[in-house]
Amino acid sequence: MSYKVKLEVFEGPLDLLLHLINRLEIDIYDIPMAELTHQYIQHLQAMRILQLDELSEYLVLAATLLEIKSKMLLPINEDEEFVDDVDFEMEVDPRDELVARLIEYRKYKEAANSLKESADERAYHFTKTPDDLSFYGELVVPDIPDDMNVFDLIGAFQRMLDRKRLKAPVMANITKSELSVSDKMDDIMSLLDRDGASCSFDSLFKAGDLSDMVVTFLSLLELMKRTDITVSQNGNFDELMIMLCKEDK
Repeated sequence: MSYKVKLEVFEGPLDLLLHLINRLEIDIYDIPMAELTHQYIQHLQAMRILQLDELSEYLVLAATLLEIKSKMLLPINEDEEFVDDVDFEMEVDPRDELVARLIEYRKYKEAANSLKESADERAYHFTKTPDDLSFYGELVVPDIPDDMNVFDLIGAFQRMLDRKRLKAPVMANITKSELSVSDKMDDIMSLLDRDGASCSFDSLFKAGDLSDMVVTFLSLLELMKRTDITVSQNGNFDELMIMLCKEDK
């Protein structure tokens, strides 16, 4: 079974880097390349398992990060010659180009978010006299938190895969199971109805093989895209909670 998903929240590899920098509370002007590269590659492993489209551009940036990390491991030659008694110019930090790209990208991202907020606010204004819409019922706008995104879910998915790998038995029986994303979405919605409209992220992955976990994760992404569910987290590294949107309660 192959099910490819492309969501608008995936804005490219620089967006993932900014997410990791904010997540790890890293100073963008003094990036620890070893930790950032490790976290970036961890996310790519989860994205590769999910078979997401346009993964090649993420791999290109991964190669760039590895190159910068390698350059920073090279020893600095202190026996430089002097010309006309003037100190030689210090070697350029290999991170400078990446930092400049991130700052430029963040500037345009913030401008795009500002324009989106203006567009969303303008969407609630109409130039004609409003009609009586009481016949159609009350308009309910789902309250979707802004502090969670797909990268947070991919990180949680990668940690869950690591835990599954550590707990996997040495020998296992392999059986073929057929489960569609549509059926899994119905199962998740039914589970939320039974459990009081909320459940933990990890509880959805307690059983099943790798293909079942991938289908479950893709189903969560599709339900989030349809605003049928929301994902919340009280603090960094706390448990993720899956909840029905208010209009579905």
